[in-house]
Amino acid sequence: MAAIVFAPLAAPPQRLWPLLAGLGAMLLAGLAAAGFMETQGHHVTGMTNRVVWGLPHVFAIFLILAASGVLNMASIASVFGRTDYKPLAPLSALLAIALLVGGLAILVLDLGRPDRLLVAVMNQNPRSIFAWNILLYTGFLVVVAGYLATMLNRRLGRHGFRAGFTAFLWRLVLTTGTGCIFGFLAARALFHSAIMAPLFIAMSLAFGLAVFILLLPVAAWLGGARPGPALLQRLGRLLAIFVAASFYLAVVLHAGNLYAPGGRALERFLLLDGGVYPALLWGGQVLVGTALPLLLAFTGRPIAAAGAVVLGGLAQLYLLIIGGQAFPQDLLPGLRLQSSFGDGEVAAYVPSAPELLLGLGGVAIALLLAMLGCRLFRILPTDLPEPAA
Repeated sequence: MAAIVFAPLAAPPQRLWPLLAGLGAMLLAGLAAAGFMETQGHHVTGMTNRVVWGLPHVFAIFLILAASGVLNMASIASVFGRTDYKPLAPLSALLAIALLVGGLAILVLDLGRPDRLLVAVMNQNPRSIFAWNILLYTGFLVVVAGYLATMLNRRLGRHGFRAGFTAFLWRLVLTTGTGCIFGFLAARALFHSAIMAPLFIAMSLAFGLAVFILLLPVAAWLGGARPGPALLQRLGRLLAIFVAASFYLAVVLHAGNLYAPGGRALERFLLLDGGVYPALLWGGQVLVGTALPLLLAFTGRPIAAAGAVVLGGLAQLYLLIIGGQAFPQDLLPGLRLQSSFGDGEVAAYVPSAPELLLGLGGVAIALLLAMLGCRLFRILPTDLPEPAA
């Protein structure tokens, strides 16, 4: 294989500055929304004491899962020895760092008291899955940064396989930990399942590859090498495999709930009677997020398939996170509770504009960090040869 030449981002000003201005405006709007919620309180959002994770958390979890999955190209190149993908490895690692920082920024800004995060960092609770995830997220940043250094520095290149293998294992553990945040919540019928960990791993593979496919033409438009049709077609077929795996595990999750007597009311709510939630499941997750990407990927339109996966993934996470909280909680199985609080009623949730702006602000942080990294370091390949047959 010929030597790979990398170069920093050298976009024409007429393309770079409008994009920076748009992302900067998104970032400022997100910071303003976070400040508004900080000063006014969370009553200005659609979140309540029953739906405590709202639209910002949908964006945050999507970015965190995509951060793990976008490392696919680097792992395929270094861990699995597919040298055809080595030109894409540095961009893959940089995007993993940028997306994770964007997702974590949303969570920190949504806390209401971001300064209190230091309390959780300094006082670790080993019995809390949230405490474990703090270690997993910060460790992922350190591991992937070291992995990226082996790609950018020739003297460190001999450690590339070990760094790549460590990053590959860490991303699996990180995504498992994110899935366990939900899987360990026994109080919510939809969340409390061991299938959450592999489901989140499969979703991360699909979401991350979809984001990577969408950003490849953008990088080319900003001055990087243009991906050829054969490369995009191969990535599209790989995306179809990940989408199918994710859908299969989602079917297993719902089938498990249908099998358990206590979960049938939940599944009827999600599949038929839940208003917006069945629409998100059938229209968003099944049609847009699964059937359409499979059709587009196998008919030679991988970029459109990736866009559909992103939209379907957001719908799936909205259904999973918010729908799982909206369904009434069964505090004492087998007994009927009655009070003035609204026991047995579906929790109402309508996302507000500040929540949407905060989520988009996290996306802007991720993209701006990725552009900054491409500008400061030799990340983008000057040529993308077509993969061997």
